[in-house]
Amino acid sequence: MTVRERPAVRWKQRNIEGNERLTAWVGATLFVLLAIEGLTIVSVQQLLVPHVVVGMLITAVAGLKIMSTGYRFFRYYSGDAAYRSKGPPAPLLRILGPIVILTTVAMLATGIALLYVPSSQMGSVLQLHKASFLLWFVAMAVHVLAYIWRVPGLILADLGKRVPVGRPGRILALALALVVGVATSLLVLDPARGWLSLFLSGAIGH
Repeated sequence: MTVRERPAVRWKQRNIEGNERLTAWVGATLFVLLAIEGLTIVSVQQLLVPHVVVGMLITAVAGLKIMSTGYRFFRYYSGDAAYRSKGPPAPLLRILGPIVILTTVAMLATGIALLYVPSSQMGSVLQLHKASFLLWFVAMAVHVLAYIWRVPGLILADLGKRVPVGRPGRILALALALVVGVATSLLVLDPARGWLSLFLSGAIGH
């Protein structure tokens, strides 16, 4: 290895580590938000507005996670030597990845659609939302069990006394995703309240 090659190698290694750490931060945040969202499901009639607000936060953060994992996917399959040397996930997880993304998008999209479709279509969209949630839950459970053991170490490595390269950018990206989630949740509060009134009046099947 020449002297000129070493900085490039170090940069590529930091790029891989940064991507992993960003994904870990986002995954941990999603885990907390999903846990809160799960609590709202227990009494969704009374907690529909918090359910929708947290759902919009999840939507924004999930979008960031899809981008971070999609970046690794692109670099690996485009033949980047550093990402190729890192290696792919286990075969089952490679198959599961697109399923997790598709079911996540379906669940979030149908949830948002519920706030805007005509009341005559809400029952059908609600059933799609529930079905996509069940499929997502199974896929996500396997995904979480496969990766959760790595998350604490990646986050702790990013919280050392010395500021790792790229940490401010990772924190900023996550903060911006949360801000976007809060902003969009404010936009859907009125439709959410309208949905709740129809739900409680029996206009929509429970």
